[in-house]
Amino acid sequence: MNQPLKTFILEVDIAFSGYVPDILKENLDFETKGFLTNIKIWDLLITNWINYIKDDYSLTCPLLVRKSNLLSMGLILSDDLSLKDLNNNWRSKNVITDVISFPAFDENVPPPTNQVIELGDIVLSVETAIKQSQDHKHSLIYELQWLVSHGLLHLLGWEHPSSASLDKMLALQEKLIETTRDLNLKKISSDFR
Repeated sequence: MNQPLKTFILEVDIAFSGYVPDILKENLDFETKGFLTNIKIWDLLITNWINYIKDDYSLTCPLLVRKSNLLSMGLILSDDLSLKDLNNNWRSKNVITDVISFPAFDENVPPPTNQVIELGDIVLSVETAIKQSQDHKHSLIYELQWLVSHGLLHLLGWEHPSSASLDKMLALQEKLIETTRDLNLKKISSDFR
């Protein structure tokens, strides 16, 4: 029988690099600007998402992550050219992609006690996110959350080699976004002005 692990307040240290493409600079509302430039928004979302996953033992989550209350990761919002270069260099695919994850830890190598667990990095193209949000007829904010949650799941060991595993992953992304829908992110965005 799986016993619940002792829970602590989760701290996620996020190295963040925001990006606002020229196409948006003239016509950008404060909430969207917050998602593109404010680490506080992503810290709140990612911490909540990881807690949600850690607390549901039916979901894939490395034991090191479940047991740790100190995590670290990188989130870089970038452009199409950078993502194309990363995709070519790391995956040998010379095409633009929306998000790439670089998992950093090996669950088979235990870290010293009370050390930060480095999850890895997520890099996404804001330009592709804009196009996809328009194609899917939803907000850029939703698309950014969609891509970051997808990248986060990859950092936590999720893969989608089949349509069934992809469907399960996409359903969880939707659930993660839903769990944070009521957070007062507009307030965080407006505090950032």
